[in-house]
This record gives sequence, structure tokens and C-alpha cells, in this order.
Amino acid sequence: MAKGQQPLNGKRVAFLAADGMEEVEYTQPRAAAEQAGAEVHLISLASGEVQSMNQDIVPANRYPVDRTVDQVDPADYDALVLPGGTVNPDRLRMNPAAMDFVRAFFEQDKPIAAICHGPWSLVETGIVNGRTVTSYPSLRTDIHNAGGNWVDQQVQVDNGLITSRSPKDLPAFCDRMVEEFAEGRHTHPLATA
Repeated sequence: MAKGQQPLNGKRVAFLAADGMEEVEYTQPRAAAEQAGAEVHLISLASGEVQSMNQDIVPANRYPVDRTVDQVDPADYDALVLPGGTVNPDRLRMNPAAMDFVRAFFEQDKPIAAICHGPWSLVETGIVNGRTVTSYPSLRTDIHNAGGNWVDQQVQVDNGLITSRSPKDLPAFCDRMVEEFAEGRHTHPLATA
């Protein structure tokens, strides 16, 4: 992105995360979205702060929650980001309101970006059914069992669904995330749960 370009100007992006999110999988995509002009909100299961981690086991920083999942309407946002970390998406997928929030973006044809273990929410909601995605390699069987096609590449885009494998893929993930979010809605056939 050239200096001064703000392709996400006027767009609102939700980051859905719980305690255990991987630090760089939150901070780098958030910075990319904000530098591209987006207004970003951290949405979580409870008010207060979210504890981020480095490599799942080393506590990193705490980030203030802007809104809880039961306080927001997906219609108020243009796109969704699902950071990874093993614990974070595992907590999210056990929360029906969080999964309804994720599913609503898909049903409204809005782009969703998920990295590392973030695609667990896509599995839980049925969004991966019939889609080609990537993720941390340990999710491969989960994605296949949910009807998705798993590929091993740094970033995969399937009609507004942006996925990547791990923090080493963040540069490509952030670039494609901004590009797809700038394009806006992506009409697609609904997946079945």
C-alpha cells in the first residue's frame, strides 16, 4: 500500500478475540487495518481486557475490549478478523453468541479474515463447507471433516474468506486482508452447518 493510501477509509472492522489470542496475530492485522483507514473495535466475550499470548504460553499484553459480543450488531461492521492462538478460538467456538456473530458476517456476504487457529470458528459455524482455506496444519482434519478443502500456502482467498497458516504469513495475510476488505461484500452460496 502506497503511503497515504487509505482503501479502508470509512469502514468498520471487528476483531473477535478472547483471552489467549496470539499477540502478533492481533497487533499486525489491526495495525494494517488502521493504517488503511479502518475504524477497528476489539469484540470479546466479556468486558474488561483480553490477555494476549506469545506462542500460546508466554503472557504478552492486555488489550481493552471495546464491546462485548452481546452488545454489538454485525450489521454495524464491514468485515471481521479472527486472530489465532490455540486458546482464543477454542474459547470462542464454545460460545453460541460468538459463533452467531461470526456466522452473521458470512450470511451478510461480508469478508472474514482468519489466521492460524482462527479458522476453528469457521469450522464451528459451518462456513468452511465447500470452501478452500488454509490454517495452522493441526486444523487440517477439522477442516476436511467440516467439508472444507485445506491447502498449505501462506494465504488463501476464497470469495471474501481470507485465511493464513501462522505468524510467518502475516505480511501476505495483512495485504490480502486489506485488499479484500476494500472490495467489500462478496456474494457466495451459503454453507450449511
